[in-house]
Amino acid sequence: MREFLWSEELADACVFLVENVDFKDLADFSQKEIRNTHINIGTGKEISIKDLAFLIKEKIGFKGELYFNTSKPDGTLRKLTDVSKLHSLGWNHKIEINEGIERMYNWYLA
Repeated sequence: MREFLWSEELADACVFLVENVDFKDLADFSQKEIRNTHINIGTGKEISIKDLAFLIKEKIGFKGELYFNTSKPDGTLRKLTDVSKLHSLGWNHKIEINEGIERMYNWYLA
């Protein structure tokens, strides 16, 4: 399972955070050390590599067969970020995976 975020949205989230969030609003100063001030940037949504491959196949109109080599290791099974803090601060992604694939394919064709 993997999570995909459009690169321009990563930049948008970074700018949003720089312009709207102060470190002191994230830190818990009641403890002896400051913890948990990180902010994950992502969509909070995941898709399997297999489903992604079939989605790309559909979007670009590929008529051939897809083959998966299951003898190779899977790697990390999930890489999903918890974006609840980011959402609570007021930023959400806008470009879903379907639109991202279409944009990338059209860019490639151009």
